Order: sequence, then C-alpha cells, then structure tokens
Amino acid sequence: MTTEESLRPQSLMLTFLGEQVLGRAVCVYSGSVIDVFARAGVGEQATRSTLTRMVGRGLLRRQREGRRMYFGLTEHSEAVLRDGEHRVWQTGAVNRHWDGTWTLLGFSLPESWQRQRHDLRSKLTWSGFGPLFGGLWIAPGEVDVSALVAELGLSAHVKVFRAHADTGTDIGAMIEETWELTELAHRYEDFVRHWQPWLTRSPHPDDALAHRLLLQTEWLRIIRRDPRLPVEHLPGDWPAERAEKTFRSVHGALTPLAEEAAAHLIDLVPARDHPDAPGA
Repeated sequence: MTTEESLRPQSLMLTFLGEQVLGRAVCVYSGSVIDVFARAGVGEQATRSTLTRMVGRGLLRRQREGRRMYFGLTEHSEAVLRDGEHRVWQTGAVNRHWDGTWTLLGFSLPESWQRQRHDLRSKLTWSGFGPLFGGLWIAPGEVDVSALVAELGLSAHVKVFRAHADTGTDIGAMIEETWELTELAHRYEDFVRHWQPWLTRSPHPDDALAHRLLLQTEWLRIIRRDPRLPVEHLPGDWPAERAEKTFRSVHGALTPLAEEAAAHLIDLVPARDHPDAPGA
C-alpha cells in the first residue's frame, strides 16, 4: 500500500489546515482544498465528504463569501492542531530527557463493559501507554489522563500512580514485553525508505505542496503512535532519530517550492467572528 492510499483524508485535512490556516485568522476556499488534495491523490468527492463530516464533528466551520464556500477552524480543531504542531516540532520522536518516572494506571471494569474496555485501551494506547499486565498499564514520564478518564465516564474505575522502577528491574526487557518495538521500528524504517530519495528530487512547486502535505501527515501519524520510550532503554540501532532527521531535511527541501505554490493555489479570506480577526 502506498503512502497516499494509507493516509485518511481527515488526517490530510488537519495537516493542510495546520499549514495554511492555524494562527492566521483566515478561512480557506473549498476549491483550493480540492485542487491541492487532487495532487495528493484524493478525489474531489472524498475531499468534499471530508469537509462536510468535519463540520458535523465540530472540527470545521463554514463561511460563505458570495458564491464561494470557505472553511475555518473551530476551538476544537485549533486545540488538535496545536497538539500536533507541538508533537512534530517540539516534542520530537526521541525521548532523551526521561527522569526515570513512570505513570501507572490500573482499572477494573465489569465483564459486561466490553465497549468501555475497548475504548479505554484504545485511548491509553494513543496516550503512550502499554499493558504491563491485564488491568495495569504503564507509560514513561508523567502523563495526565484525567480528561481521558472523565470523558469515558470511568473515573470511579481507574486509579493512577507515579512510580520509579526498583533497582533490580530490567527496564529494557519490560519495554520489549509491553510495547511492539519491532512494528514501530518498521514504521520508521519504511518512512526513511520512502522519503529519503526526495532529498535529491526537484518537483514542480504544485507537486511539492502536495508532497509536503503527505510527508507531514505520515510523520505525525507515526510519532502519535510512538510512546516515546526512553532512548537509553531502546535498541542501539533504534531508527527514530534517523527518521526524524529525514523528515526535517525533506520538509526543509520541499518548503520553498511548496510556499511558492501555496501563494497562487490557495485562496484565503479573513475569518469572521474569530478571536484573532481584525476588530474582534
């Protein structure tokens, strides 16, 4: 499966909005989105459906200007994009500053609560946790899960602790037993194989914009699935650092051309009723 086929249109949309709209108090013309997405391998119908669904989910708002429809961010989508921006450009893929702290989360749910158990496990996985034992999950560092637990209505069934491993604990072995390191390493290695050749290519600016969109969406998808385990307890040839270097280098190479394309492909208008809009 190619990169273009495996990325969800909503993920691409969020990346696009983060690049073109976030922090600018503007809305983007739907036709501009359709044009850029077509260059990224997403058809017009899929793009229009994604815009409609994201409005329904509170991730986008519509703004009509004459006969044209523009789309802007909501408070919810801005929070999602700020988190992604932080993960990509500040947190990074390699955890070099771990202080030895672990977050332990224990839960006990009735046998009949299969859906609640599935939802909790899914959200814990996305928050960097792994199953130490059946109902006891662990994540490196101090992870605040209060909002996650409250959202699921499970506060009475979950207990959270901060801990340090005993001196005799083999942390490396524990990590290998708790997280799928091989699968994660393969994701990083595949990323490098796919994107490193772009360091020697000179695409058309319009194509550079689409490829930068694909690059950043794929990178964010990988690092969101990475629990950021302490690097000192990972295999010596751990590929995350090489993948991150590839991401930053290709992103830097594509950006001048991508910005050139954005200047003539993307139609933006000031967002009305936005906190950062002039006169708001």
